[in-house]
Amino acid sequence: MAREKDVRECSIARTLDVIGDRWTVLAIRELMLGNRRFDAIASRTGAPRDILTTRLRKLEASGLVTREQYQERPPRSEYQLTDLGWSLQPVLTTLRDWGDRHLAGPDGPPAVFVHSCGEVLEPTLVCAHCGEVPDRNSLTQRV
Repeated sequence: MAREKDVRECSIARTLDVIGDRWTVLAIRELMLGNRRFDAIASRTGAPRDILTTRLRKLEASGLVTREQYQERPPRSEYQLTDLGWSLQPVLTTLRDWGDRHLAGPDGPPAVFVHSCGEVLEPTLVCAHCGEVPDRNSLTQRV
C-alpha cells in the first residue's frame, strides 16, 4: 500500500476528479457535437438517466456546463459548454484519434472528422516552443 507521501500529485489526477468517468466524457462529447437536451444526450450516450443527471450537475458545479430552462411545463433544460468546457476539445479529439488508430477494427472508425480546411483531421501534439513532437525520450519533469 502506498504511503500518503508517495502519492504523486498531478494535474491528470485533478482532471480525472472532474471528468474521469465514461458517462461524463460522453456527455461532453455530445455537447460538443451540438446535442444540448437531456433526452438527446441520454439516448446518444446510453447513460442511465440518474447517472447522467448526476454527471451533468457535477459538470455544472465545476463550471464546465451551464443549464438554461427552455420549457416550463414540464420543466426542461438544455446544457451548454462554457469556455472552460470547450477547452477540453483537444483532449477529446486526442482520445478519439487514439481510439481510431488502435481500436477501430477492420471497418475503420465509426466517424471521420474533417477540419475546416477540408482535410481529415489528424491531430498532432507538438511543443509550442520548438515544434517537435514529444516522445518517451523528450519529456522530463520539473519539480
